[in-house]
Amino acid sequence: MAKGHRSQIKRERNKASRDTRPSAKLSYARISVQKACFVLDAIRGKDVQTALGILAYNPRYASGVIEKLLKSAIANAENNNGMDAENLYIEECYANKGPTMKRIRPRAQGRAYRIEKRMSHITIVLNER
Repeated sequence: MAKGHRSQIKRERNKASRDTRPSAKLSYARISVQKACFVLDAIRGKDVQTALGILAYNPRYASGVIEKLLKSAIANAENNNGMDAENLYIEECYANKGPTMKRIRPRAQGRAYRIEKRMSHITIVLNER
């Protein structure tokens, strides 16, 4: 039998399998997954300096949101993990579907059309070369 309380045993077991890579997550971003993925596909696998350059000159709305998130992930890597910013690259970046706000738009002859305002959860995971 293992010693300790059940929560303590779980804590020790989870500590061994915890992901130590620096990351940043933005939940409930008011942008659809499809539009966010256009920008994320452009920076996946690149080093952070190149990715910041791509995001700075990308005309899409999502690039500004993702640029802020990437800067947060870089700060997490430097402050929490003690990594050097020049050696970092984007190992993973993805957008998952969030909840959808449903709105009603009045149309001709008394009809109502549904407008779906989609949200996403965007995650960026960095690693050191």
